[in-house]
Amino acid sequence: MKRVLTVSTLYPNTHRPRFGAFVARSMEALAKYTEWEVTVINPIGVPPVALGEYAELKEAAVDSVDGGVRVLRPTFPLIPKVGARINPWAIRRSVLPIAERLHAERPFDLLDAQFLFPDGPAVAGLAERLGLPFSVKARGTDVHYWGLGGHSKKAIRTTLDRAAGVLAVSLALARDMQGLALTRREIGVHYTGLDRDLFRPLDHDSMRRMIAEEFGLAMPDDEPLLLGVGALLPVKGHDLSIRALGLLERGHLALLGTGDRRDALARLAQDEGVADRVHFLGGVSHDQLPVLLSAAEVLVLPSQREGLANAWIEALACGTPIVIPNVGGAREVVRSRSAGRIVERTPEAIAQGIRAVLLDRYTRREVAETVEQFDWRAHAEALARHYDELIARRA
Repeated sequence: MKRVLTVSTLYPNTHRPRFGAFVARSMEALAKYTEWEVTVINPIGVPPVALGEYAELKEAAVDSVDGGVRVLRPTFPLIPKVGARINPWAIRRSVLPIAERLHAERPFDLLDAQFLFPDGPAVAGLAERLGLPFSVKARGTDVHYWGLGGHSKKAIRTTLDRAAGVLAVSLALARDMQGLALTRREIGVHYTGLDRDLFRPLDHDSMRRMIAEEFGLAMPDDEPLLLGVGALLPVKGHDLSIRALGLLERGHLALLGTGDRRDALARLAQDEGVADRVHFLGGVSHDQLPVLLSAAEVLVLPSQREGLANAWIEALACGTPIVIPNVGGAREVVRSRSAGRIVERTPEAIAQGIRAVLLDRYTRREVAETVEQFDWRAHAEALARHYDELIARRA
């Protein structure tokens, strides 16, 4: 059995059970469907004085076995908001003793970084120390934020030059990497997977009643439910969704996620006169998401940047069309009217897109068919072929 050591700063833990869930599903699928044995190191940043949420994160830094994958969670010193420059060094310093010990016990064939930054530079240092090839993956923010300039862009360029292989979550993201001159080398496109047993069209009316009871949503049965999924941060554009709701005569907006913009978004809803039509549901479990998606008429996610959002795929698989801007791999997902609309990032355009989708009246089965190619097994097998090629090239 071939062995890969993956480093990912985003990975679920007991404090943040959905944090980096897409990485966890990928690694679990690789372990389940292929001949690769997976070990994950999930370094957790904790300030020298850990208070509040950081204290809870420190307590969550506990090793575990999840979905057939061994997950090790060391901590590294973090200086919030200003320490990004040293994060790769701090991660490498924290992870190296663990990686050396594991490699001495049973050698790895390959190292893997799940994000260009800060994971990529940290893994590049590990690879040099252990004498192993490594793969690195681009997901979105690591390109469109960290890849724009300064120390992080330089670190990303160096990492990509040294990597044995490079992946991106969409063709559009790969092209953006080339356009930003991050690398001239070949970039493989590796789409996300999908749990088809979990994400499928459920009975819409039953799911509406279920979430109305569970979350206390007071809304008429004939009012469309719009759903926003993602952290309550400016980059996700939930403020635009709220303003768009104000332009619609009917409809309610439910926002799933947590973040420090919740109070500001609530004030905006009040100012726009839609406070009674905006519902903050907080964080929800992965198992609840298909229920909420099946209960909604439209997923609205006007993000400023994305690679290829898992929420897009999961919504469509549940039969819920999407209204999104032309970011990342949007045009690789919305390829027909039944999948939804790609719109400008303005309240007016978003509202118009929502109206158009509501008028289309495609069946939920027709919407779900637009993402029939996404599957965790196919995802895992493609990743295994990529890894196989890297170690065969080295032999």
